[in-house]
Amino acid sequence: MNKTNNQSSHKTDDATVTTLETLNREAIKKIQEYIVGNQDLIQLILVALLANGHILIEGVPGTAKTTIAKSIALITGCEFRRIQGAVDIQPADIIGIRTYDLVSRDFVLKPGPVFTNILLADELNRMNPKAQSAFIESMSERQATIDGDTIPLPDPFIVIATQNPYEMEGTFPMIEVQRDRFMFSMDTSHLDSEEELMIIRRASDGKLNWKNYADSITPLIEKETLIQLIRKISDIHVEDPILHYIRDIIIKTRNHPDIALGASSRASISFISGVKSFAALQGREYVIPDDVKWIAQKVLKHRIYLTREAEIEGITSSEIIQEILESVEVQ
Repeated sequence: MNKTNNQSSHKTDDATVTTLETLNREAIKKIQEYIVGNQDLIQLILVALLANGHILIEGVPGTAKTTIAKSIALITGCEFRRIQGAVDIQPADIIGIRTYDLVSRDFVLKPGPVFTNILLADELNRMNPKAQSAFIESMSERQATIDGDTIPLPDPFIVIATQNPYEMEGTFPMIEVQRDRFMFSMDTSHLDSEEELMIIRRASDGKLNWKNYADSITPLIEKETLIQLIRKISDIHVEDPILHYIRDIIIKTRNHPDIALGASSRASISFISGVKSFAALQGREYVIPDDVKWIAQKVLKHRIYLTREAEIEGITSSEIIQEILESVEVQ
């Protein structure tokens, strides 16, 4: 790909990518003062914030998801809220409710946790289907309907939802359509031995005090400035060979013999939003093939469903996606 052509064929504000590159570098540096490992998750949340996309995280508990999300909210001047999934949770617990105020003698809105910038929905699959549907609707439409009134959600608004695949009792697995609403997904796992030792040392040295760490965070950017930068992400340039590359990857998921259900067109849209945001955070005004490769697993893994035969053989979605990436070339 000709870098000179990239820069001459479009007009992107240099200050935008410079600001985002600095934000990315300094945010990761600050978070890793407290968090050990998890750099991919930190990076993905920043990408999702710029792309206005939601993230589905599956894996073991206790991997600092809440702490990372809270830290990014503080660093970007955003509001953070958390909701714990439970079988008895109701839509009103998510979107809010109108209650009668004796002083004003009128019904007043008591907004639910969706009225925030970064929302962590812990164990989303423990919510009953009715609550899940209300939650997904708010995610998709970026608005909440309460007693017939439609109220827009704050800008920006992203959801980081978690699922624990190792505990299935008392859960309600999301259907394909609901999973497809998440722009990205990611698996989390335990730290390796060296990272675990680092955690133990920090705990021993008293360096894992959240209050002290949170008090040390100064926002690197104001929320209004962040919103302006988000609007400029669409200016990041994607050349035709990259567009064809993404198209070929998507089509390959629909034709692969081990895949029963391939990626939808929403995956193509997620690819574009994701690679543009990732490129900007790397300080570039244009997308390169490595951006597509970095985001591919995160866009596709929760969207493809394997054949029963593939599952019996122990083949994983990640393995098939990697195989597709190795077989599809940039033309």
